[in-house]
Amino acid sequence: MANHALNPVLAELRERIEQLEGGSRRASQFLPFGVAEVDRALPGGGLAFGALHEVAGGGGGTVDGAAAALFVAGIAARSRGKVLWCMTRPDLFFPAVAQAGLHPDRVVFCESDREEEALSAMEEGLSFGGLAAVVGELVRLPMTASRRLQLAAEKTGAMGIVLRRWRRQNEASDYGQPTASTTRWRISTLPSEKLPVAGVGRARWLAELMRVKAGECAEFEIGAPDAQGRICLLPTALDGADQTARWRSLAG
Repeated sequence: MANHALNPVLAELRERIEQLEGGSRRASQFLPFGVAEVDRALPGGGLAFGALHEVAGGGGGTVDGAAAALFVAGIAARSRGKVLWCMTRPDLFFPAVAQAGLHPDRVVFCESDREEEALSAMEEGLSFGGLAAVVGELVRLPMTASRRLQLAAEKTGAMGIVLRRWRRQNEASDYGQPTASTTRWRISTLPSEKLPVAGVGRARWLAELMRVKAGECAEFEIGAPDAQGRICLLPTALDGADQTARWRSLAG
């Protein structure tokens, strides 16, 4: 398959779309994953600051939801500055978040009983201008609300991440509805990485890039964030020993 990232026609089209949406961004306004295959799928070579992103678990279960939260934590960990995390359920297991690289000293938590208040707090945080990233745990994200978050992020250059969390399985169908987000991700758990010795390997996920402005959908099998918030690619074609060597080379 041809590498679309090297296609000059596609690159020119992306530049025109960026100009129509408010001007092209500088390279410093993107947060790369540090994995070439993933970054090539994202215009600018990473997740855009000054933009809204969506992440959800692959199913309605707790396990996929936890994986999505750790994926978000890894992204926030690699940003520089304070992070505001807005939630309506006090069930975030912070030792796991810290293992994904997001230190508790960097996080300001905002807890509310109502989702509308969490959404309002997220918008205020994005409008504040002194935060690297703002995370909001929401069930639904209407177009109007997402547009307000996108505009607030554009104003200050902060990264907005909506972590979609379902209370019931039927709520997951809302994830297909249009929003103003720049990217939309779905994270599903897979069997952990095999090790050459007895033990539990690095958590392994299927990361689906379901939507990206000025780009194409893609999917990747990745290793969970390490202590610096870095993911790695875990190719399915490799056996357990080769996977371990591959992970060490990517993480080192």
